[in-house]
Amino acid sequence: MSSPLDTPPAEDQRSLGELIGGITTDLSTLMRQEVALAKAELTQSAKRAGKGAGMFGGAGFAGYFVLLFLSIWLWWWIGTGIGHSWSALIVTLLWAVVGLVLFLRGRAELKRVRGLDRTTETLGKIPNAVKGHEEENR
Repeated sequence: MSSPLDTPPAEDQRSLGELIGGITTDLSTLMRQEVALAKAELTQSAKRAGKGAGMFGGAGFAGYFVLLFLSIWLWWWIGTGIGHSWSALIVTLLWAVVGLVLFLRGRAELKRVRGLDRTTETLGKIPNAVKGHEEENR
């Protein structure tokens, strides 16, 4: 006859340590699989974002040439009536006005940037909290 100590434990008779060890192993495996999935998804998304950004860059470059040749055409067209030197001045002034308007609008937008007010406030409270003086943060 065999004693209960000689028989291997059944699945439902495992010790608490064995159960926790199994759970820990399963959780570790699950976390590794989730991290691997996240890396794969991030890599794929980054590649797509890179392609999209490259295409936007190409579109901007093409748009630059469109504006350049339209400006040359406008200079030439105005120049047939009043002379090419005056038409060059007119097109230059037109682009100067466009640049000035864009500059002023951009500067106004940058003045509206507030920064990280709440983050700065909460970061300032950390030293008092670490010292145990949380009441000074109120």
